[in-house]
Amino acid sequence: MTLQRTKPAGHWKIVVWDQEGFQGQRQELAAQCPGVLELGFETLRSLKVLSGAWVGFERPGFQGQQYVLERGEYPCWGAWSGNTAYPAERLTSFRPVACANHRDSRLTIFEQENFLGRKGELSDGYPSLQALGWDGKEVGSFHVSASQPLWVCCQFPGYRFREWGPHAQTPQVQSVRRIQQ
Repeated sequence: MTLQRTKPAGHWKIVVWDQEGFQGQRQELAAQCPGVLELGFETLRSLKVLSGAWVGFERPGFQGQQYVLERGEYPCWGAWSGNTAYPAERLTSFRPVACANHRDSRLTIFEQENFLGRKGELSDGYPSLQALGWDGKEVGSFHVSASQPLWVCCQFPGYRFREWGPHAQTPQVQSVRRIQQ
């Protein structure tokens, strides 16, 4: 089986296992994988991100619940799901994420829609926008000042969500995390 390459090999690398605790069948990926069935797996239960940032999806074809995976070890589903209201016990498709140079990435948040009202510029992740001096719980609009950065905006301080996914529509943003490659 040949996986479609999104960038030259070596920039991204992830190792996946079909059992928790890095046990069972093992496969190394350096490009997107639209479905783990193509690898001979039914599901993935643990993984290690060796380089780059990745997004893991609950269902094949890059569908369903999404989880941003940074460099590190994920020995079981709780390691990537955390305390979300909609935890995914397995991941079945993956794709690497191209991020801009971390130093060049900036996120400007605005109090109102259409880039109006009070604004604040962020150059790094902040577990609490209120501790940074942002008064409200809502962010009306965003402006990203790099070609391909990856920022994750969260409902609550400490990079937490009550709900996650397309069904969770809230203007409430209380923490912002910049994903690093």
